[in-house]
Amino acid sequence: MQKPTIGIVSPCYNEELVLNETSIQLNTIIADLTSQNLISEQSFVAFIDDGSNDKTWLTIEENAKKLRHIKGLKLAGNVGHQRALLAGLLTFKDDADALISIDADLQDDVSVIKDMILKFTTGTDVVYGVRKERATDTFFKRNTALLFYNLMKKMKVNIIHNHADYRLCSQRVLNALAEFSEVNLFLRGIIPSIGFSKDVVYYDRLERFAGESKYPFRKMAAFAWNGVTSFSNYPLKLVTIIGFVIFSFCLMMSGYALVALYTGNVVPGWLSTVLPMYFLGGVQLFCFGIIGEYIGKIYSEVKQRPRYFIDKRID
Repeated sequence: MQKPTIGIVSPCYNEELVLNETSIQLNTIIADLTSQNLISEQSFVAFIDDGSNDKTWLTIEENAKKLRHIKGLKLAGNVGHQRALLAGLLTFKDDADALISIDADLQDDVSVIKDMILKFTTGTDVVYGVRKERATDTFFKRNTALLFYNLMKKMKVNIIHNHADYRLCSQRVLNALAEFSEVNLFLRGIIPSIGFSKDVVYYDRLERFAGESKYPFRKMAAFAWNGVTSFSNYPLKLVTIIGFVIFSFCLMMSGYALVALYTGNVVPGWLSTVLPMYFLGGVQLFCFGIIGEYIGKIYSEVKQRPRYFIDKRID
């Protein structure tokens, strides 16, 4: 069997503190797998600079000169993690038989890349990197992650539990991905929806080598909400359910108000006026917010603006 060409794609945003070590480790992985005759010598590592404002791109350029397998792609501006990752996948998909996406912070265990490739050579199109456990997470992070995956499940979003964006995709999966033109990207939901054969490898999440996380809770919450509204219309169905519940509640409150008025326990007219007004007003604003979120996404999609622009490329 002909040795496959494998590309490792890593989006970067202000990662100058960790990028030298990441380049060395990933370049070494490619060199070792090449020496073991598992992959071709044309295999590579491609770093995607997502409009960083530090020395990330300069570091990529320097490492591309020093290390044999390093490539680089500089985007014209900061477009966000998902779009930067998509830019790397679509730009380099024709240069490899499969691409592996991994973050640049070295928290995903690079040693399982070999296992991914072995599964790919046996005919698997998508290999997901899945965390074994979350014992090293803080109480807050562990429980918010659990809430995230439970929310995705409740909202009928098809994602892999404890999987982020560490995965291998074959070229035909990448070609299928290229047909998705949506602006609101949630690759954790798009990739499983494509289909084809799949498998998983399990690994332990490591501590960040250097620098700081680019995903605080605010961004993680926004990312989760984007995943829900991009892949499920269940929140809109909730509006109907909420309407039915409110109608039932109002019937009960009407009965209670009549009984209270008859027994003289309240000021006449207060309960039946104030309580429903506040309750219904709050629920209406909540439902309008959900509907508005979907209208906003429709607005973004129909404009069909480009998702990214490429400034420079190093091969």
